[in-house]
Amino acid sequence: MVIRMRHTRSHTANRRSHHGLKSPEMAVCKNCGGHHRPHHMCLNCGFYNGKMVLDLVAKKKDREERMATKREAISANRADTTKPVATTPNK
Repeated sequence: MVIRMRHTRSHTANRRSHHGLKSPEMAVCKNCGGHHRPHHMCLNCGFYNGKMVLDLVAKKKDREERMATKREAISANRADTTKPVATTPNK
């Protein structure tokens, strides 16, 4: 199928004028004053509508502990792999 008439730049731009991105609406948290999406919990403190939904402080603490143990395990594994392994001669 062949395009019958060429679209000029101005007509193309007029058609695309509504394709621009719009900035998201943000609400203010009543607990910490941070910005969050409307009808969603605050990602800074874990509160929604004045009630604690998630205890983000405890989650962050647990994550830090897990990451610390993981770092220790990785460093111990690296130390084990750098040691030369004694080989026995083949008979």
